[in-house]
Amino acid sequence: MQPRAVAQSTPHTLTPGLRAALVGLLALAMVALQAVTAQAKPESLAPLAEQISPSVVNITTSTMVEGRTGPRGIVPEGSPFEDFFREFQDRNRGGNGETPSPRRSSALGSGFVISEDGFVVTNNHVIDGADEITIEFFSGKELKATVIGTDKNTDIALLKVEADTPLDFVSFGNSDAARVGDWVIAMGNPLGQGFSVSAGIVSARNRALSGTYDDYIQTDAAINRGNSGGPLFNMDGDVIGVNTAILSPNGGSIGIGFSMASNVVTRVVDQLKEFGEARRGWLGVRIQDVTQDVADAMGLEKATGALITDVPDGPAKKAGLETGDVILSFDSVDVADTRALVRQVGNSAVGATVRVTVLREGKTQTVKVVLGLREDASSEGAAEEQTPDAETGPETSSLLGLTVSPLTAALREELGADADMQGLAVTAVADGSEAFEKGLRAGDIITEAGQQTVTSIAELDARVDAAKEAGRKSLLLLVRRAGDPRFVALTLDD
Repeated sequence: MQPRAVAQSTPHTLTPGLRAALVGLLALAMVALQAVTAQAKPESLAPLAEQISPSVVNITTSTMVEGRTGPRGIVPEGSPFEDFFREFQDRNRGGNGETPSPRRSSALGSGFVISEDGFVVTNNHVIDGADEITIEFFSGKELKATVIGTDKNTDIALLKVEADTPLDFVSFGNSDAARVGDWVIAMGNPLGQGFSVSAGIVSARNRALSGTYDDYIQTDAAINRGNSGGPLFNMDGDVIGVNTAILSPNGGSIGIGFSMASNVVTRVVDQLKEFGEARRGWLGVRIQDVTQDVADAMGLEKATGALITDVPDGPAKKAGLETGDVILSFDSVDVADTRALVRQVGNSAVGATVRVTVLREGKTQTVKVVLGLREDASSEGAAEEQTPDAETGPETSSLLGLTVSPLTAALREELGADADMQGLAVTAVADGSEAFEKGLRAGDIITEAGQQTVTSIAELDARVDAAKEAGRKSLLLLVRRAGDPRFVALTLDD
């Protein structure tokens, strides 16, 4: 058998024109690839760092500290080692036991210039209590600074220096446009080492630590002690945050840093510049989150909004808002929870007229409210007026794990309630009951059930029956303890 002949193919020969076209396409592909790579991560941050460095400053504060006579700060007060350390300190003072002279203490932080005429932003905790503030610029020049205003709620301070020539400055960017994964640069004076740059990404948005108005950007860019008050830049060189805090077990950076969002800072800075203080809008209500059991008790489809627990004298009361209303939207923005509402109200202008949409008795309605000044809200804790007293006798009843009794003059005095307070006093709570687990205790006062006033056990029984007839799985109670109100939803027995 003859071997089978195998045909061998001959490569096609490219024409000069086709070869040139392919080379051109390959070149375009390489350029596109380089552009994508450059967009993902810049080849070097040096050009951006050089551009923005002159606006970043080191801040040194000086404070006079009184001398201490005891070993406080070394051992706990009352410790058995207290006498030993007192003797040790006395020997260091010459053994005469005299009170040491006041000494001057220094602290370091960071900041950044936001205008050519010398306004500087930093953290309030950097300059709080300082007798003297020195600003050191990138060039090494030093100037004394004065405090224009501070806001402890957002930990922001505005300073001012007087310079002979216009200063380099940076602008604020839109922190809401920052996305998780975007590159950022932190600059400042970490651990007193002087000007320093670190890079990372936006790790998370809208973080809350402990403040009412918190809106932090979380980043893994290295932030250490001394970085406080320094800027967090985006890749356009705009400030999108003020470096404020870190989460760390050892005091050093572990890649979890927090910067107050620029959209919060800019509003505060504008008010500090104009008024010397932050001025926030005030709605004048006490609120709590709408949990799922509260939503079920009220017949709501979703656990969203802010439930009004009290309406003291103030803007909301003048506008007609009522206890038991659920705020669904504020100034045309949906309200997710109490934190979102508090922040939005605080960011609103004092004296502004806003539309507040509430759910009341199963129907929505919109109320116009003229916001007051938060700092003037001295009457915020005032109790709402109650209906006249209706003495009912000392009967008791056990219901929903609670033993309750109508309020009498004696009970009001015993519980420290106002003379015109109406409702049912909780005299006992069954251990292990849902009411106990949700924090109800003897001495609490139930003023509403099913969003209606209750002054007798018969009225409470009627509210329970009405809720069951309406197909509700739980009953919403308005409970006051030491005057502070909150809503609690308790499951109804079948």
